[in-house]
Amino acid sequence: MKLIGGCHCGAVRFEAEVAGPPIAALDCNCSVCRMTGFMHIVVPHDRFELIAGRDALSSYRFGTGAAQHLFCRNCGIKSFYQPRSHPDAWSINANCLDHPVELAIERFEGANWEQAKANLDAQE
Repeated sequence: MKLIGGCHCGAVRFEAEVAGPPIAALDCNCSVCRMTGFMHIVVPHDRFELIAGRDALSSYRFGTGAAQHLFCRNCGIKSFYQPRSHPDAWSINANCLDHPVELAIERFEGANWEQAKANLDAQE
């Protein structure tokens, strides 16, 4: 299934291929995801293509610095980023897709990141 989306102003645009529907999604309660309403669809790097907006992206890192949070410098929206939990994949914000999709949502206790990651790894 092809997903198409981007930021609010349209400067950043992407396409991705995923299995589904429903599409697996993680609802994280870490400080950044909770505050921004980010709903994660994890997509391997080779199934994601940035169509437009590479020059419009700005980066933010905090904590361990492992995650690279990418925001549109025009509108401030984080439509995708490089997560700490999945270094071989991008995380797309389901709320930034052009068209809503059916999601199979799993809770990710990002507020207790190490334990949440261990639980996630045990499921794979």
